[in-house]
Amino acid sequence: MDSVTFKNKNLDVAADLYFPPGFDPDRTYPAIVSAHPIGSCKEQTSGNVYGAKLAEAGYVVLAFDATYQGASGGEPRWIEDPGLRVEDFRCAADYLVTLDYIAEDRIGVLGICGGGGYAVNAAMTDRRFKAVGTVTAVNFGRLMREGALSSDTDSDATIRALHAVAKQRTAEARGAEPRVDVALPDSPEKAAELGITALDVLEATEYYRTERGQQPHGVNKSLFSHMGSAIGWDAYHLAEQLLTQPLQIVVGGIPGEFGAYRDGFDLLNRARSQEKDILVVPGQSHYDLYWKPEATEQALATLIPFYNKHL
Repeated sequence: MDSVTFKNKNLDVAADLYFPPGFDPDRTYPAIVSAHPIGSCKEQTSGNVYGAKLAEAGYVVLAFDATYQGASGGEPRWIEDPGLRVEDFRCAADYLVTLDYIAEDRIGVLGICGGGGYAVNAAMTDRRFKAVGTVTAVNFGRLMREGALSSDTDSDATIRALHAVAKQRTAEARGAEPRVDVALPDSPEKAAELGITALDVLEATEYYRTERGQQPHGVNKSLFSHMGSAIGWDAYHLAEQLLTQPLQIVVGGIPGEFGAYRDGFDLLNRARSQEKDILVVPGQSHYDLYWKPEATEQALATLIPFYNKHL
């Protein structure tokens, strides 16, 4: 594995390149861009699990940190802006096509959780991505509109959230301290103390806040004043028209509150792709598909033949 950087405008994007066994730079290889979940980083599931295994299967895999997050550049920190996230994919492709050992017509994309929604959206308008895979992908805009920024549940909660974002952005423009939200409790014990019962939140805490998946850059933070663009975004907008590449969706058979299960079927129904499929991994949850061998091995057993066929 090599650590590299590439540019998104004037920002450095930090990435890890995973290589196939016996890698020979004088040969050409198919490549896959692998994208991390919301609040995650390249050292977690997109790189050390899926990136490493896809490399073992013969692919050069580029797992990157989103701009304004992880080890990538950009100030202020922890911006979660869909437009920026999608542009990262295009810049990742820009980087790959400069490498002599990459077959430019054999580049695919994979995204996990929110990274899956971004991967789909990027592929709609960047035709260098020839095959699209998602693992427990979440349409982040849909999740935001369903109250992820608020405990309110009535129909006006989204509008109130947008007013709060606007108020905070105005305050910060006038010199106030930024509001940085942390999505998860500090530990599973803290989650229990708070009385949290939501499966996805509990399992996210177990993953991100313990040795299971904890990494210095996987901090699950977001800058509240910059969340307006996410609230108004739909990862799968125009999929009925623009998403034509072969598509392999993977979801867990245990639905959670973040909605990856229904987002998977929504994408399946909306995609224009002639070749599209969804794998439901029985008895496994959203976060099982991040790390649990019984889950990830089933996902990869479908994804690797899919990429082999189309790349």
